[in-house]
This record gives sequence, C-alpha cells and structure tokens, in this order.
Amino acid sequence: MSTVNQATPPPAAARAAMKKELPEHFKGYKHVWVFMELERGQVHPVSFELLGEGRKLADKLGVELAGVVVGPPGEATWHAVAEAFAYGADLAYIIEDPLLSDYRNEPFTKAMTDLVNSYKPEILLLGATTLGRDLAGSVATTLLTGLTADCTELDVDADGSLAATRPTFGGSLLCTIYTLNYRPQMATVRPRVMSMPKRVERPVGRIIPHKLSMVEEDIVTKILGFLPDGQSAKANLAYADVVVAGGLGLGAVENLQLVKNLAQSIGAEYGCSRPLVQKGWMPADRQIGQTGKTIRPKLYIAAGISGAIQHRVGVEGADLIVAINTDPNAPIFDFAHVGIVSDAIRLLPALTEAFMRRLSPHNRDKLAS
Repeated sequence: MSTVNQATPPPAAARAAMKKELPEHFKGYKHVWVFMELERGQVHPVSFELLGEGRKLADKLGVELAGVVVGPPGEATWHAVAEAFAYGADLAYIIEDPLLSDYRNEPFTKAMTDLVNSYKPEILLLGATTLGRDLAGSVATTLLTGLTADCTELDVDADGSLAATRPTFGGSLLCTIYTLNYRPQMATVRPRVMSMPKRVERPVGRIIPHKLSMVEEDIVTKILGFLPDGQSAKANLAYADVVVAGGLGLGAVENLQLVKNLAQSIGAEYGCSRPLVQKGWMPADRQIGQTGKTIRPKLYIAAGISGAIQHRVGVEGADLIVAINTDPNAPIFDFAHVGIVSDAIRLLPALTEAFMRRLSPHNRDKLAS
C-alpha cells in the first residue's frame, strides 16, 4: 500500500515510482463489488449509498458493478438482491445458507473470501458499520490485501487504481491511499458520507449463486440470543432531515436542554460535538463528527460548536448548515452556509419560541409539558 498526505491523487511520476508491475495472478481481477449488508432481514442503507458510488467507479473503469448478498434462504435475502439492481448493479452474487441467518465473523468471512477467490473483483466496498468493519478487516487479512477504512472520498486515477481518501492525524490531514500491487482494493465508507442514489425499479438481472463450503461444526461462535440496543435505536441522527447540535459554547450541561427544546419544536433530532461526550454530558450515540455519526440532513443547526475538522467531516454533506457562535473567527463559519455571531444560550430560546408560535395549541401544550 502507498500513502499520500493530500486530498488529490499524486502526480503521475510519483504514482509510477510507487507502483510495481502488478503480479500476473492479479491481472485478471476486474469489476467493482459492493457488499449488501443484510442483518435481521433489513438491508442497511449504506449499501445503497455504496452502490451509487460504485456505479461511478465502475463506469470510469468500464467494468460491471455487482451487489454481493450473503444471508439465509428466504425472502429477505432475495429482496436484497432485487434492491441491488434497483440501485444500479449490473449483476449480483448470492450465497444462501442457514448458517448465515445471523452475522458471525467466521462464516461471513469464508463466504466473502471464497467469492473473491472464485470471481476476482478489483474493488470491494463495504459499509463502515459495526458489522462491516468487523467483516472487512477479516476479509482483507485473509486475502492478504490492503484495506482503507472510514473513507470520505473514492475515485480511480488514470491508471485505474482506487484512490481512497480518509482523514488522518486526528482529522487534521486528508490522506489518499492506494493499494497498487494487490487485489482486491478494499475500502469501507461510513453511512451518510456518500449521497443516496435514486432508486429506479428495474427487473432482476444476472445472478450468480455460490455455495458456502462450511458446516456448523467448523464455527466456533454460537448465537445464543439477540438483545437490541435500545439506546442507540432512539438516536436517528444519520438519517434525520433536521438536526440541532450543541457544543462547548453552551457552557453548562443544563443548557443542552435549549438544544433539545429547539429540536422538539421543529421535529428534529439533537446531537453534540465530541467534547460534550467526553465530559459525559451526552451519550456517545448522540455524537456528530469523524468519530461519531456522519449526517446529511436538509438542515443542520450548530450551536456553540467551533467546527474543528473532525466535526466538519461529519456534517459537510448537509444541504444547509446554520452556525451560531460568539467567535466570528470560529472555523465553522468557513463551511457554514449561514453564520450567526451570537450567544446560543440567548438565541436558542428565541428560535424555539418563534417556532412554537407556529404550532397548534395542542402541540404547543405537549411541548411545554
């Protein structure tokens, strides 16, 4: 693997110096694959976002885009296959087996590595979810190839190499990483970093089935039960249309109620910057930024947040960013669409009151209670 500490690909001469002749046994690797994350019968939306990005890469390379579905026999698995085509895939690979009913690292890694060794993709993309991160690391290790994690941008250079860009050094730099001499080139992308492509109803296309060469006795881990994480389920930051967040500029933990009140008055989700989680003022599932949730809302209101690069990475996909800060030189004003130099502690109640005036009496009383 080769690394360049910049957001744009290096000059052709620099790439040529880094790149050796691709080993003969890798020259037959072609096409772009997206792992369709299917857990408990649902396809994770990051899979669709990756299909949109994969479509761009495949078109630049002049190759096919494939969705890879690994799951139990049944309707949910085949629904994932149909959705892969609806979001732009040219073909789908599928492994159905009862051993794949719940995620376990060993059978899923076996399924994916067998598929790669049999059909040889040049690029393999997975979501940087809890499941995807676990699986991607195991697959890359088993295949002895490179993996770039938590990417914010994907592209292919003039030589057809995947240029995977991610923040580094605590988010202070952007690093473009190339896996020049190994295949497949692997990357994970966090949910909501890439835009959601348009879904177009299409007939199911070419499907390539493959068998899982594994039995239960080969698997060390066993599923004893499933306990959903109720706390995380309450926070839907990644897919909220409107988000209000607070930072250290609020001054005290009790002032976070101002953020929550505004969010409730406009039907929004609420969150915070990393320092507030570190202080214990909010749970980690409410953190927005590079090490928290990446969001792409229609409206993002940031109150008392300075706008360090770690936070910027998590919010710059928003359609409209409104920043409230007493410091006119705060970094957040460099990328906010609307900047308000004001004390958020005074402005948030005024905004909440203005929105409450527009509510029906019933909803106003409900909010006040």
